[in-house]
Amino acid sequence: MQQNPEIYFVVVIGIILGLLLVGFIVAMLVLYKRRQLRQEQEVAKMKEEYDKEMLRSQLEIQENTFKTISQELHDNIGQMLSVVRISLSSLPLEKEHPAQELVLHSREVLNKAIVDLSDLNKSLHPDRITEIGLADSIRFELASIKRTGLLKVQFDVAGEEFQLPEQKAIFIFRIFQEILNNTLKHANATQINVMITYDTDDTFEMEIEDNGVGFATDGKGKPSAFGKGVGLTSLFNRAKLIGADIYFDSILNKGTRVTLKLKPQVI
Repeated sequence: MQQNPEIYFVVVIGIILGLLLVGFIVAMLVLYKRRQLRQEQEVAKMKEEYDKEMLRSQLEIQENTFKTISQELHDNIGQMLSVVRISLSSLPLEKEHPAQELVLHSREVLNKAIVDLSDLNKSLHPDRITEIGLADSIRFELASIKRTGLLKVQFDVAGEEFQLPEQKAIFIFRIFQEILNNTLKHANATQINVMITYDTDDTFEMEIEDNGVGFATDGKGKPSAFGKGVGLTSLFNRAKLIGADIYFDSILNKGTRVTLKLKPQVI
């Protein structure tokens, strides 16, 4: 009986040591899981930053390509067309000459080609967007479409215009161009309305609406075909890079409305 207290003491000490060991193991597991989670988050963040940097580089290369193409069109093709126009104008033909009508028609076609080429240069060159501003760049693009007679156009600007950072303005303009291109190619629309709003809290919003055939959406503001087309993927990538939200609201046979919003904290 005298040994019982010692046995109890040993048992209690053993239980305490066992509990401490279990607690130590649990604590180590928790720390390991936390460290593993933190490492996974850091890896995911690094991957996201890497993906963003790669995407940014791709889009910068694309913009530089647009700039190079624009310069080449102006310096080479544009000059060649101008030389041909001068040559046609200097032909010593009398009014009664059989080729007079053909020459006049050729000059008209050539003049239109030079104008269209000039419009294309202005549309491609990113520096022009910076020079004249985003709103005027969009206005100019819509005026070119209106002259073709393909679509009726309405353009409105609400609020007091403020300057957007250069890269964001260029990306928004490219988004607008892609939406406009999709409308011309797929919507079978007869009318397109564009509204730009500069809010007093420095929020920028662009809304593009057409009366075309519409399409199915995934219920989250994206076309169901998202991911299948390079244009749509580029559009959403550009919006993501500048921190803009973009939504598609479309009803079959009733048209489409695209809304882009850039909030002040990311402007």
